[in-house]
Amino acid sequence: MNSYDAIVVGLGAAGASTMLALAKRNLRTLGIDQFTPPHSYGSSHGGSRIIREAYFEGAEYVPFVRRAYELWAELERDSGARLLTRTGGLTIGLPDSLLAAGALASARMHGIAHEQLRAADVIRRFPDFRPDDDMVAVYEQRAGVLDPEACIAASIREAAKHGAELRTGEQVLGWSATSAGVTVQTTAGRVTGGALVLAAGAWLPTLLGDLDLGLWVERQVMHWFARAESRPPTAGVHAPISVWQLTPDRMIYTTPDFGDGSKIAIHHSGESVTADTVRRDVSPAEVEEIEHIVERYIPGLEPRVIRSTTCMYTNTPDQHFLIDRHPAHRNVVIASACSGHGFKFAPAVGELAARLATDSRAATPSLFGARPR
Repeated sequence: MNSYDAIVVGLGAAGASTMLALAKRNLRTLGIDQFTPPHSYGSSHGGSRIIREAYFEGAEYVPFVRRAYELWAELERDSGARLLTRTGGLTIGLPDSLLAAGALASARMHGIAHEQLRAADVIRRFPDFRPDDDMVAVYEQRAGVLDPEACIAASIREAAKHGAELRTGEQVLGWSATSAGVTVQTTAGRVTGGALVLAAGAWLPTLLGDLDLGLWVERQVMHWFARAESRPPTAGVHAPISVWQLTPDRMIYTTPDFGDGSKIAIHHSGESVTADTVRRDVSPAEVEEIEHIVERYIPGLEPRVIRSTTCMYTNTPDQHFLIDRHPAHRNVVIASACSGHGFKFAPAVGELAARLATDSRAATPSLFGARPR
């Protein structure tokens, strides 16, 4: 069969979730990926992804992430896989910083259970961390860690159970759309469908052709650190996730050690790249930079990187998400440009993308709209 109700291009976090949402609507659904997901070439890998509710990026995201929590729990029940581990979460910065003030504002606006902590409180309760004396923190119990590879694998398995077809190792060469349907040309041939969802992350700028939405791809580096020898080896499992604003333009995040080291990265610090030319090696200067940060702020870890890898963010100009119909084609949906903070929302993104692709009355939140330049 070469004709489908809906075709999804790219099966990372957003694409796999979209494929599942479409298949659960009893639609003939095809998912295409040039690699074999889950894989380590895009934006949806690295062993852990943070999920949090007191959202400093904007209180408007809170209902969306609450829906994602519900859908992750549903996927866990349906698949039998463990996807989310609750750890609690700290958002740390100066009292008037975007991060600390924004998290507190979201928590208050939406009635999120939280605690406000001074630096001394953080050090006493969470001795792995050592914020500066003038920093504060917002603590939320519901935050935690998602396993990205397991999440994608579970989404794909469940989509297949609902009848979705998966094609991997197949690159999309181009697509076209009319009011009557869409056509996708791949390295294996041509397929047609009623609707198309472009969820290819860092490959979106190429797939969008002449449509300029201001998207740019950013190289990111993730590092892992071992427990400090003086610390109990199991203590890291009970540490919360944390997001820190160290300076106005420097943020880091950490996830606990589940047996292969604690992951730490500098958020939005990378060079502009393309998906096919991104530099995959990690330089000694990048290692040295993160080791200095760990030595100063995270005494629970040995300040020596044990391994590093790269991923990519696909950014919009305003750092919000892009989940909307193509400006010229109502049966083509663009999803997964999530500006480096989207994984936690994946099933909600997929649900919205599926609705936009199949329901002419559906609308996207203005925050996520496509804005041609």
